[in-house]
Amino acid sequence: MRQDGGAVGIVISLDEREKKSGASLDNLLALIRPDLERTNQLIIQRMGSDVTTIPEVANHLISAGGKRLRPMLVLATAGMCGYKGDGHLKFAAGIEFMHTATLLHDDVVDESDMRRGKIAARMLWGNETCVLVGDFLLGHAFKMMVEPGNLPCLTVVSSAAAVIAEGEIMQLNAAKDTQTTEDAYMEVIRRKTAELFAAAAEVGVILSGRPKADIAAARSYGMNLGVAFQLIDDALDYGGSSAKLGKNVGDDFREGKITLPVVLAFRRGTESEREFWRRTLEKAEIKDGDVEIACGLMKKHKALDDTIERASHYAAIARDAMEIFPPSPSKSALLEVLDFCIERVH
Repeated sequence: MRQDGGAVGIVISLDEREKKSGASLDNLLALIRPDLERTNQLIIQRMGSDVTTIPEVANHLISAGGKRLRPMLVLATAGMCGYKGDGHLKFAAGIEFMHTATLLHDDVVDESDMRRGKIAARMLWGNETCVLVGDFLLGHAFKMMVEPGNLPCLTVVSSAAAVIAEGEIMQLNAAKDTQTTEDAYMEVIRRKTAELFAAAAEVGVILSGRPKADIAAARSYGMNLGVAFQLIDDALDYGGSSAKLGKNVGDDFREGKITLPVVLAFRRGTESEREFWRRTLEKAEIKDGDVEIACGLMKKHKALDDTIERASHYAAIARDAMEIFPPSPSKSALLEVLDFCIERVH
């Protein structure tokens, strides 16, 4: 899809598509609501501690209105495959704890002021406390996920934890580096973001005792959904609104983050345009009006259009991966998640 308008115009077009398709998480939520409520209860129970600061910090973020998309994938894939136990609840809660821990750590590394539309926890409790509370959540995540006694699932999530940490370090190494290639950036988001989506989708199928082909298909679905999800986030940072994004528009730009729209605009730009990106991102010399200039360069070089197009490509791969599973309400709902991901506006 191509647009002649500016950055905001691209997001408006996504709004229009969402209105037409009506893609949402509603069908998925309806199918997993009882399990999701039990998972939320488990999350509340397990983030308790005699050290009162820990539940205060954890609750600040966990209660801030996140979609719970990763635990929802655990519950939905387990339901799609006919799982009858309750181990999926502990993996769902554990994976949400892992995700929350990475957000706490991310905000410290990125020096972010906002998270999910609220003041970032680090602004209220300090960086040191947030790092340690993140460590607490990681510890409790694995404590929960050991309880079902499923070693293959535990192997998947423990491997994911290591891969996510590698992605975080890769992103840190690439920070403010305008020479970052598209391949290098895609590897960062596969590790940092998509890996946990993949693990969440995979765990539900492993718990159900399904064959390797089904497990591989679920992992492919989760991985490609995660990539698409992050790419849309990248585009929205230059074309959304603070209320919808849960952060300030242009935060990635102000923090010197190299995201796919930047990679594309830098690569396609003139030398003077590349000097603009070097000044603003590498040297952090940002002036009034630079965000608007950045958005103008995105428009000129179709960087947001092409980022969205790439996200749609990964969503299509995820959709194909699901073909191995027979028709079911859960499968249909999981496919709708792909449409929601591409069409969403926070």
